[in-house]
Amino acid sequence: MATSGSRAVDVRRPIQLAALVVGVVFLLVGVLGFIPGITTNFGDLSFAGHQSEAMLLGLFQVSVLHNIVHLLFGVAGLAMSRTAAGARNFLIFGGVIYAVLWIYGLLIDQNSAANFVPLNTADNWLHLVLAVGMIALGLLLGRDRRTV
Repeated sequence: MATSGSRAVDVRRPIQLAALVVGVVFLLVGVLGFIPGITTNFGDLSFAGHQSEAMLLGLFQVSVLHNIVHLLFGVAGLAMSRTAAGARNFLIFGGVIYAVLWIYGLLIDQNSAANFVPLNTADNWLHLVLAVGMIALGLLLGRDRRTV
């Protein structure tokens, strides 16, 4: 924290800004999943399961549970962006979670009870992009050893 005159100024490192932006995007996506029109077939939004026919932006299959997960990731991103170490952990471990979710989505039958989130092909590929992007941000921006 630097001082400017008699006021304290909070200086965010690039990794903290990245985690903050990713967190805000997750919050936005979580909220948008509950807005009719932005989420098509909104009347078919179920709590969980592959039966949910609601589609965020007409492309990504969502459910109440799926939207809640996005909101929780967003809150985690905001909270963890307060420190460089927390931001790095959010990006890397969050990315690992999305990599596991991508693999899970590829392995399950999308019409089975195992697809409880629910996931479709567009979700699967977005999860891969999120995994690679978050891990890359965490590793590249986290190289600064001043992560306290």
